[in-house]
Amino acid sequence: MDTTFDLGIWSAALPALAVLTTLVWLVSRRLDDVSIVDPVWPALFLAAHGVYLALQPGDVPERGILVAGLVALWTLRLGGYLTWRKLEEPGEDRRYAAMRKGRGPRFRTSSLWVVFWLQAAMAWFVSLPLLASAVSATPLGALDVAAGLLFAVGFFFEAVSDLQLARFKGDPANRGKVLSSGLWRYSRHPNYFGNACMWWAFYLFALAGDGWWSLPGPVFMTFLLLKVSGVVLLEKDIGERRPEYADYVRRTSAFVPLPPRRT
Repeated sequence: MDTTFDLGIWSAALPALAVLTTLVWLVSRRLDDVSIVDPVWPALFLAAHGVYLALQPGDVPERGILVAGLVALWTLRLGGYLTWRKLEEPGEDRRYAAMRKGRGPRFRTSSLWVVFWLQAAMAWFVSLPLLASAVSATPLGALDVAAGLLFAVGFFFEAVSDLQLARFKGDPANRGKVLSSGLWRYSRHPNYFGNACMWWAFYLFALAGDGWWSLPGPVFMTFLLLKVSGVVLLEKDIGERRPEYADYVRRTSAFVPLPPRRT
């Protein structure tokens, strides 16, 4: 079949993600902890891709199956890591705690749409390349190989940098210090860089299947990582909590891994 944008299939994923996030919201009310949404974030993409594969009218394409496996691998890795981190650091994340304090008692209800449904909508929009891969009947080719290699690079950066950060934070002697070794020597956010690489890899898979129209997905994800929930948000007040961070900023690339600058 021609890889055209199918609004019907794409639209069907949104209510599915809304239902999933609503169920998680109900659990968050019982726990008074909105930050349980974070470990669920990668699972939203796996759910969306599942909807796309289930509703596409032809035989399940090879590319759709391949991408489903990669999304599942990423979901298990990142979702498992975020779940472990949540168990290791109980209590509501400071970002959501600040939202709860600012909005008052109504946050228990309004968090449904300002946190959970918002994340569902963002994941739905970002998942455009997954839709393109799910409905593509174009045979696998060289561009798919390039996409797989880029995914491997991104997976390596995200997984290894998360492991390095977990080990660093697990040592009480590092409390208040800045991690500036390993992959963190070359980028202040190597995990976000890896995440961006994986989403551009998904776009290459989509492009290999003539899904050029899915470009807004990785563009929006990169924007989120750089300007919204990623680099900007995390660095907003980190200098106040870690005095060494200012020097780290001067010598280290914010996103793309580069050799450290001399200071």
